[in-house]
Amino acid sequence: MIRKVIGGIVVGVGLLVAAKILGFPEIFQYMFFAYAMLGMLVYMLLDAPSVKPISGGKAIVALIVFYLILSVFYIGGASLLPQYDPEDEKGKIEKILAPKRKLTEQGKTEDLIAKVKALDEKAAALQERIKNLGKDVIQEGAAAAGAGVVETSTPSGGASVNDPKELERLGFEQWQLQECYNCHKLKGEGGKKRGPELDNIGSLMTVAEIKEKILEPQSFMAEGFEKEYEKKKMPDKYKELMEEKDVDVLAAWLGTMKNTSVNTPKPIKKK
Repeated sequence: MIRKVIGGIVVGVGLLVAAKILGFPEIFQYMFFAYAMLGMLVYMLLDAPSVKPISGGKAIVALIVFYLILSVFYIGGASLLPQYDPEDEKGKIEKILAPKRKLTEQGKTEDLIAKVKALDEKAAALQERIKNLGKDVIQEGAAAAGAGVVETSTPSGGASVNDPKELERLGFEQWQLQECYNCHKLKGEGGKKRGPELDNIGSLMTVAEIKEKILEPQSFMAEGFEKEYEKKKMPDKYKELMEEKDVDVLAAWLGTMKNTSVNTPKPIKKK
């Protein structure tokens, strides 16, 4: 009997220490110890002498007394444990989360406002660039007329600008504005393999054909880009987005790209 008591205490203390080391709450540490003691009592009862059978009224009274003892034990033990009110706990959680939720929502709102502001600024900048581009073309035409210079056209019918530097500036501006670099590589920059490199496109297509390709993407197909052509990777939107003079400038600028060291795919007429 003494050995069982000592063994139960050792096991209980071991569980208590282990629970403490592992960081269990204090109430769980005591529960582990209590379970060890309960196991010890059960183990001791296995060797206890058998109780004489009782029947009749004595059996009923014994059953009621046993039930009352267990009820007092469980109810009393439970009353010692921390009591939790679900509504009270929900209130605590809400108090903890409310400030964080408020900060999060405030941060999202501020972020959205910042994004909208940035988009507004970008749209205003683009409008200003387009406006200035139109003014530049008009001013150049007026200056040429005042000087008695008539602006020439390319043999293919596309528009041209007399000053190569000005053509470079206006063409590159349209290239950037229309984000052609997303699909095409030019002068070693841009391109995501959705469209061919264009460094030698001026040797393979006339300015008029380049203009046609911009406005009607299905009119020509680059050799080796059959899948991209079938999937209509080049969007059919520039005839709505761009003014004709802007298409002319972009086509004329691309027509000057005649770097034969770059393997620009051969364009194939489709429509």
